[in-house]
Amino acid sequence: MPLMLSAKNGVCTEGEQYTKAEQEYLLALVRSVIKVGLDRQQPVGGEIVSCEYPSLQRQRACFVTLKIDGQLRGCVGNLQADSRLVDAVSRNAYLAAFRDQRFNPVSRDESEQLEVEISVLTPMRELSVLNNTELLQKLRPGVDGLVFEAGDNRATFLPAVWEQLPDPKSFVERLKQKAGLSLDYWSDAVQCQVYQAIKITQDTPND
Repeated sequence: MPLMLSAKNGVCTEGEQYTKAEQEYLLALVRSVIKVGLDRQQPVGGEIVSCEYPSLQRQRACFVTLKIDGQLRGCVGNLQADSRLVDAVSRNAYLAAFRDQRFNPVSRDESEQLEVEISVLTPMRELSVLNNTELLQKLRPGVDGLVFEAGDNRATFLPAVWEQLPDPKSFVERLKQKAGLSLDYWSDAVQCQVYQAIKITQDTPND
């Protein structure tokens, strides 16, 4: 299957970017992981995750999102950079395809229709806000991903969610709902963090 790249090279706080070859490697890795998962019914081993690119061996957090005809088919990720990027992409690709509890495991037929999106996250940054109004003022639509936390309730929206929820008020309200909180919730326990994402996508050809 030929690669159709729509890569939006964001820049990390350190000025980090990924070359076309590195993006192609990560996208091919996702599809290899899914193929092996279908064949073996288990995650891949080290034979696929070996990597010659030094930048992909740095510890990074990421999300892998799978879609079919633009509709979500699976999305799993990690917010903390606890492994090499290639290992995080491999792990999250398998989990998104076969362990996202919102969906049945991806079938072999579906695997040919998958659109792949990888979001490599920048380091988290605390956002100091005292209330909902201040949070809405400081958020940057289309740029910031947000982690909203209050006690045991915690949820995040990737920057890509702004495409569906471009209004900051709706963005925050839906995120609170995802965290199991009321739309107007606020307390002294609220903690907010923001991050950005390097977004790498691959669309499935129609022909």
